[in-house]
Amino acid sequence: MTLLDRISLRAWEWIGPIAIALLAFALRIWKVGSPNSLTFDETYYAKDAWGLIHGGYARDAVEDANGRIINGETDVFTQDPTWIVHPDGGKWLIAFGEKIYGLTPLGWRFAAVVVGSLMVLVLARLVLRLTGSLALGCVAGLLLTLDGLHYTMSRIALLDIFLAFWILCAVACLAVDRDWLGERLALDRRYYAWRPWQLAAGACFGLAVATKWSGLYVLAAFGLTVVIWEVWARGRVESVQDAFVRVLRVGLPAFGWLVGVALVVYLLTWTGWLLHHDVFEARFGNGYGDEPVWGSVSDPTRGPLGGLIDAFRSLWSFHVMTWNFHTGDYLASKSHPYESNAFGWLIQWRPTNVSSNFDIAADVCGASADSKCVRQVLTLGNPAIWWVGTLGLVTALVAWIRNPTWRWSLPLVGVLATWAPWWITSGRPIFTFYAIAIVPFMIIALCLVFSAIRRRIPDRYWWPGLAAYLGVVAVTFWYFFPILANRIITYDQWRERMWWDRWI
Repeated sequence: MTLLDRISLRAWEWIGPIAIALLAFALRIWKVGSPNSLTFDETYYAKDAWGLIHGGYARDAVEDANGRIINGETDVFTQDPTWIVHPDGGKWLIAFGEKIYGLTPLGWRFAAVVVGSLMVLVLARLVLRLTGSLALGCVAGLLLTLDGLHYTMSRIALLDIFLAFWILCAVACLAVDRDWLGERLALDRRYYAWRPWQLAAGACFGLAVATKWSGLYVLAAFGLTVVIWEVWARGRVESVQDAFVRVLRVGLPAFGWLVGVALVVYLLTWTGWLLHHDVFEARFGNGYGDEPVWGSVSDPTRGPLGGLIDAFRSLWSFHVMTWNFHTGDYLASKSHPYESNAFGWLIQWRPTNVSSNFDIAADVCGASADSKCVRQVLTLGNPAIWWVGTLGLVTALVAWIRNPTWRWSLPLVGVLATWAPWWITSGRPIFTFYAIAIVPFMIIALCLVFSAIRRRIPDRYWWPGLAAYLGVVAVTFWYFFPILANRIITYDQWRERMWWDRWI
């Protein structure tokens, strides 16, 4: 292969994924303002984001704020800080869209569209790296583009799409780091303290945790995994002492780059809080319910660093309050009609109804006079991806057992870290859309299985088979599109798409 051919191939390795990411963007930005309302938890995050860019902290809104916002008003906030249950990282991204397009559906959803589309690019490039196949990289991007759960979550201002994005970016950085290490170990066995891609991964993990604390599980899982990858890559261990020294020499720098950097980035996302901790203390400093009193309102710390110490003390107290909120009796006593058991997520057993209207006149959509029209946004994953992808995960697990390479382990660790923590949270309402962090790793596993199959069958069978599968995925996405994108359809058309009663 000539140098010109290599340059051309490298260009296509970017052109293809970028083209698919642009397709994803076009699909997601089209009529993203529908529904013209604050749907589901948008009612919290869109308002919190507006407070962040117009005052530096999330503020309370008046009682009738939602209707007034939809009518174009923005003067619906008090100066009091609001109680938040998730960090500010994801809401700062929502604020980016609101800064451009205002407090409108397009404004609070624009960041989700951009980040969802970028996820397609990152996933395509990651699968290209793992398989060495541009075709499979593009297939991965197309699968994510045509997944219904990813589509809907890329069009509403919830935090989960941002969590999934930063997790995927962090893992992609670790995959680059593993290849970076492999190239150097082929030349010598030195230990490398400077790991730029681990640093980048740490920054992404910090942003993930700054979006939702569940990112901590993924940081912990992949922190251990990268140590195992490197210890394994360095070959046979001669003794227990050798193993201990190797784990320390690999693990300590990894801890610094991943956990240390993540902590710094996480704290930086709380800058707005730290600068305005006094307003939070004024409201919450005397305790929240049965929570302990913060203390620094009536007992400020003296000295030149007193203000800084009080700011971080306030931040810690607020973290304690938030932890108690998530794990205490309040949420444990709640229920929700669309809550779901995590064990059913992989087969999309109970999707979440984000928005719906079942009282539209029949003549609007041409339904029969005794029927009606329907609009809905349902966070339903594409069955052709999720059901086949579940089989792909089982196959990947078998392949890893037979050949325990780091590439096979990557999607398995990713799925386990984003799914298993929810197995033990049955005491509080959880929702299928949390699985948005799972789907990239499911697709990676599926593409690794495709890559293994390709090595075993002739191209004359592999290519038509792959094309047929993508065709099924595309048709399935098109079929469910109306209930993903809030399109008006007849009640009968809606009902035929409810394959299981659990989807209603």
